[in-house]
Amino acid sequence: MRFFFLIKTRSRMPKYPNIEVNLTNEDGNAFAILARCRVAAKKAGLTKEEIENFTNEAEEDDYDHLLQVCQRWFNCI
Repeated sequence: MRFFFLIKTRSRMPKYPNIEVNLTNEDGNAFAILARCRVAAKKAGLTKEEIENFTNEAEEDDYDHLLQVCQRWFNCI
């Protein structure tokens, strides 16, 4: 049982846990959120290709999808 918990916890870790993006008390506009994530990724030294991969994935669907992708990629606070 304990082993299952560890696997489940690790799968929830963002791809880049060291990159923090503030999503609270900020503009909730999708473009503003996307811009904050891209700026944080650039400051953290991600390659242009990796930032474009994030952007393409985030723009694939609706607003909820955008938020889910942000949380999968970054440490959203």
